Amino acid sequence: MSRERLRKTFGEDAELYDRVRPTYPPRLYDDLSELLGNPRRPRVLEIGCGTGQATAPMIKRGWSVKAVELSPELGRVARQKLPELEVIIADFENWPLPAERFDLVVSATAFHWIDPEVRVPKSADALRPGGLLAIVSTHHIAGGSAQYWLDVQDCYRRFTDDADEVGLRPADAIPKDSAEIDESGLFGPVIFRRYEWEQTYTTSEYLDLISSYSGHRALTTEARDGLYDCIGARIEAEGGAITKRYLTELTAANRLNQPLASE
Repeated sequence: MSRERLRKTFGEDAELYDRVRPTYPPRLYDDLSELLGNPRRPRVLEIGCGTGQATAPMIKRGWSVKAVELSPELGRVARQKLPELEVIIADFENWPLPAERFDLVVSATAFHWIDPEVRVPKSADALRPGGLLAIVSTHHIAGGSAQYWLDVQDCYRRFTDDADEVGLRPADAIPKDSAEIDESGLFGPVIFRRYEWEQTYTTSEYLDLISSYSGHRALTTEARDGLYDCIGARIEAEGGAITKRYLTELTAANRLNQPLASE
């Protein structure tokens, strides 16, 4: 299924998405503040705010945040939760940039849904010289209920074409990839910061979580029902709860100081 179709599935149940999607490690925001030079009130453009999982901590710190969100449903929930937040419902690719330039352009677990031809150069256009592009990505890594993650692949083999035959990798096996930013020629050296953490889910909590994933939402009803029954049985066999280990990665770079061609 195409990227364009999959990225629209998140708004199909905005309340579920808001309830089950995890937030981000507090150290991430400490590091963003440090990389920004600890400004008093940075001007932030967030690409793909969802229902505000990454947004709320920035607003709590007093940062001025404007968000571009593709889904009207997700944007509605974000506005309800965060009245201070300005949410523009648009796809980032075609949204006309405002005259103002931002100190920070940030995208949390959303940048990979944006057209690769557009996302880095348009982010540079949105930043002031020296401003920071911050891409936050989430990886599922080895750890937690290790045997469960091996065994559950049988469920995916039976009901989908998306089984992980290699298995989850440890964090240090996940490559740090700066090629796209480096090749743009628009940014200085890329900085990486990484945060590992775990979360425990009951059977119902985990089934709700995966119901917010685009690939699971795109399954046929028959395949999804079979997959969920199989996963639920595996979790019950583990005692009714499993622990998932995450790697949150911050990829950041400062826009070069010279004017861009479009300026």
